[in-house]
Amino acid sequence: MKHHKPHIKAIFVGASAGGVTALNALFKSLPENFTIPMIVVLHLGEHQFIPNAFYAPPGITLKEADEKEPIMPRHIYFAPADYHLLVEHDFTFSLSTEEKVQYARPSLDITMETAAEAYKSSLLGIVLTGANEDGAHGLWTIKQFKGLAITQDPRDAEYPTMPQAAFNKAKADYVMSIKEMSTFLAGLEGTL
Repeated sequence: MKHHKPHIKAIFVGASAGGVTALNALFKSLPENFTIPMIVVLHLGEHQFIPNAFYAPPGITLKEADEKEPIMPRHIYFAPADYHLLVEHDFTFSLSTEEKVQYARPSLDITMETAAEAYKSSLLGIVLTGANEDGAHGLWTIKQFKGLAITQDPRDAEYPTMPQAAFNKAKADYVMSIKEMSTFLAGLEGTL
C-alpha cells in the first residue's frame, strides 16, 4: 500500500533483539538537517541506555527521556530501562513503573498508544527487528488515529517475528528495509 507522505511531527521507533544494529544503521543515514523528534523504545533488559553505543547524527541530541520533559526537534529520545515511556497530550513525557506488557518494560505498545493519542495523524510509527510481538497493538493504534505505519521487511530484520506480527495486526502502510526507511525519512523533512 502506498500513501502520500503526511505532515509528520514525531517518529516512534521500536526494536528488540537485533535493535542496536538496526537503530545505528537508521541513525547513520539521517540527514544533518533532520529535525523531526524520534521516540525510541528498545528492549535492553535491565541495562541502561548507553549513549556512546549509538551513532549521534550531526546536530541531533541522543538522550534518555526524563519525566515532564518536552519533546523537542533535533532529539532522539530513548525510554529509560525498566520504565514505560508515555507521551502526554501536551507533548511531554511521563514515566511509569506499571506492570510489564508483553514481558517488557519499557513496552513499545504503551509508548505508541499514548503517542498516537497525542499526535494523532501526525505520528509515524516504525517497528524494527525483535523476537516477540510487542509493538503490534501499538502500531495498530497509530493506524486507528490515521498515523503512518512502517514495519521493517522481515527478510531484512535480524529477528523477523516482531515486524511480521506488527504488519499482520496493523496492515502497515509500508514494509521497508533499513536502507529504504532511511530514504523515506530523509524525504519527510520537506513536510515540516
